[in-house]
Amino acid sequence: MELRRAKRWAGVLLVAVSMVFVSTHFLPATWGVRCIKAMAEAAMVGALADWFAVTALFRRIPLPLVGRHTAIIPRNKDRIGQNLAHFVRDKFLDAPSLIALMRQHDLAQHMAQWLLEPRNTQLLGQQLARMAAGALEMVQDRQVERWLKRTVRSALSQVDLSQSMATVLSALTHKGQHQAVLDDVLVKISEVLREERSRTFMAETIVQWLKREHPLKEKLLPTDWLSDKGADVMAEAIDSVLADMAHNPQHRLREAFDRQLLQWIERLKHDPAYAKRGEQIRHYMLHDEKMSSYLHNLWSRMRSKLQADLGNEHSRVARRLAGAGQWLGQSLAQDAALRASMNERLERWAHSLAPDVSQFIAKHIQDTVQRWDAKELSALVEQHIGRDLQFIRINGTLVGGAIGLLLFLMGVWLGPAPAAL
Repeated sequence: MELRRAKRWAGVLLVAVSMVFVSTHFLPATWGVRCIKAMAEAAMVGALADWFAVTALFRRIPLPLVGRHTAIIPRNKDRIGQNLAHFVRDKFLDAPSLIALMRQHDLAQHMAQWLLEPRNTQLLGQQLARMAAGALEMVQDRQVERWLKRTVRSALSQVDLSQSMATVLSALTHKGQHQAVLDDVLVKISEVLREERSRTFMAETIVQWLKREHPLKEKLLPTDWLSDKGADVMAEAIDSVLADMAHNPQHRLREAFDRQLLQWIERLKHDPAYAKRGEQIRHYMLHDEKMSSYLHNLWSRMRSKLQADLGNEHSRVARRLAGAGQWLGQSLAQDAALRASMNERLERWAHSLAPDVSQFIAKHIQDTVQRWDAKELSALVEQHIGRDLQFIRINGTLVGGAIGLLLFLMGVWLGPAPAAL
């Protein structure tokens, strides 16, 4: 609507100055008429020139010589798309520009502030839960399930289980890292031994052993007292040994644990028997119908429970995800070193990913513009900037008239040139 109105005003103005120019031919050639004629003539020339320039952007004008240089946008659509893609790639998505933008806004700090808002973390949990539900829905498709099974089978068929396990264990034992895991295990076992239900279980086990192995003694001895005392003694003895192991890095049980673990790794690497056993396990996992059925049923039950939870408006998974987001926000807000580390990592990612991402987006822009119809693109551009271009026509008319008046006055002021001798 605004474009049509602007075109109408430009056209009316052109017609008006043209009528003024024509009418001056039927009036006496006075100074005033000649002034108006000069203004109208220049205004008409300016209006026609700007009409040609604006129209030539979008449509072909069938004029000799200059006609092939019209319809600029439709004729150069592909080149415009290519130049636009390169401009976006080189000026907006290059690594230095992205890194400068990230440093200017401190992304880690903004992330921390955003995650500290409960409504934001709740929204994050809901959106992640919705994405997880969509992924589960996609996995339910039979073709996707078949593809996943083929992928897993293909990957598993190429895995050497014994060598892979040896590699994992070697990584876990590098520089004694497994000792830290052992320390945690010792603490957990000590905590379990101190629980009352553990003492009760050991006492019941002692009673059952007496009944099975020494039925006559069980009838004669105070089994309840013996079982309680025996459970206490066993728990204290085991706890004492575990405490010694925890406080003595050179404890002989630790050394025995290290030796056994190293021997196991060496056998996994070099013992043909272990390799054969690993091959048997892999074959069993790949071809046993009961195992396949069990894993399928297990996955189906897990998926059903997950889908039921994710479909609930009070989803536990969504709450856990929201809690994780809130924890991350608090951690970032309280730890400047963590924020600096995250910003540094984000900058490294931007530096390494920017070339590929920018090239992908540039190619997408270029391909998208190339797929557009030339006439539709021209109409779209004209719809968005055509109103301003019509004001160029109007301004050209007015400026042309002003220049015509100025030239006429200069001509009158300078007067006629002297006659040649």
